[in-house]
Amino acid sequence: MIKFALLCARGHEFESWFQSGEAFETQSKSGRVLCPLCQAADVTKAIMAPAVASKNEGVRAKPPAQTEALSGAEAQSKMALLDPRERESRAMISAFRRRIFDEAEDVGMRFAEEARKIHDGLVQDRPIHGQANFEDARALIEEGIEIFPVPPLPDELN
Repeated sequence: MIKFALLCARGHEFESWFQSGEAFETQSKSGRVLCPLCQAADVTKAIMAPAVASKNEGVRAKPPAQTEALSGAEAQSKMALLDPRERESRAMISAFRRRIFDEAEDVGMRFAEEARKIHDGLVQDRPIHGQANFEDARALIEEGIEIFPVPPLPDELN
């Protein structure tokens, strides 16, 4: 495990542990490294002082233990770090997602197939949600089938 000092595009500094330098690069390129303060995905390594072990102490920094879900108080504390617009945006996305997942049928990986059937009138028109890869989503749009990506909440990406 290796700990990196990180810097987001908005200037927030934070630290995070990774399996290796390559693991950081892979996760960063795929947008999975997010600033904990603003959720920006544009994150780079910052300059940091190396941890030097004395002969009696060893290296003091240890990787974090298995992470656990935030308690209600911790989650509220984390939300308090966000500015009002970010809190409002998160609340709107959360409400939007909750409504979709409560009211629409989850068709999973059959999303493209089911969307076509509905569009072509082969099955009853109904709200659906599911997953589609980039090629299937592009094909649906090119066929004139209206789809809308449901954004994940930042906490779901961590």
